[in-house]
Amino acid sequence: MPQKDQFQIPQELRHLAEENVERARQLYLNFMDSVEQTMALWSAPNSGAITPGFSEVRDRAASFAKENANAAFKLAKDVTQANDLQELLNLQTRYVQSQMKWYADQTQEFGQLMAKAFINQQTHQTDIKPSASDQTLHQRSDDASWELSQASNRSRRR
Repeated sequence: MPQKDQFQIPQELRHLAEENVERARQLYLNFMDSVEQTMALWSAPNSGAITPGFSEVRDRAASFAKENANAAFKLAKDVTQANDLQELLNLQTRYVQSQMKWYADQTQEFGQLMAKAFINQQTHQTDIKPSASDQTLHQRSDDASWELSQASNRSRRR
């Protein structure tokens, strides 16, 4: 019984694919550097834009993104080295299986981090005591509201 000829991927095509994967990886790394710099500015101590508990969530989300991208780039590099269609299918199958488990683990960890950050935020908000200037502003706001209501009452009586 004659054996079927397997489709072979030409070496030139594999080399070209490998170069393109490396270029894409470098572009991705440059992009992630820019994102990290922006996140660092956003979460600077003076910005007040993010509460302490959520900075851990943000950092871990960025870490998940890097891990997932690195896994995808590893797959792409492995695909460029594949010799035939069967090897390509095996690589893809193993990748999908590992990613499904990885995503489930990441989702669980991310949920736990979000719950922890939310609890910390609630605790932080109840621990904050208004400063003297906050109390003064609040009193002035109350005084202004009272004066406005008195003026409104006087105008109705006229």
